[in-house]
Amino acid sequence: MASGRNGTLYLGSTSDLAARAYQHRNGLMDGLTKKHGCRLLVWYQGHDEIEGARARELQMKKWKRQWKLTTIEQMNPDWHDLYPSLF
Repeated sequence: MASGRNGTLYLGSTSDLAARAYQHRNGLMDGLTKKHGCRLLVWYQGHDEIEGARARELQMKKWKRQWKLTTIEQMNPDWHDLYPSLF
């Protein structure tokens, strides 16, 4: 999730991306996403098991910000909101 192009980034893992993105988009969860307006789904990666998703999340949280921006822009160069594409 992001507040906008090159804005605040939030990285997390979930077993239901559409539901979690909906919660963040609508400010239903207190925390970083609500405080900083991270309402855009700009990148995601599917995993077969939640454990794999969690491991990837923890790995990426150690990355430099530029690596995260590069990863987003490889999938979504224009930083479009990908939430509608989930349906």
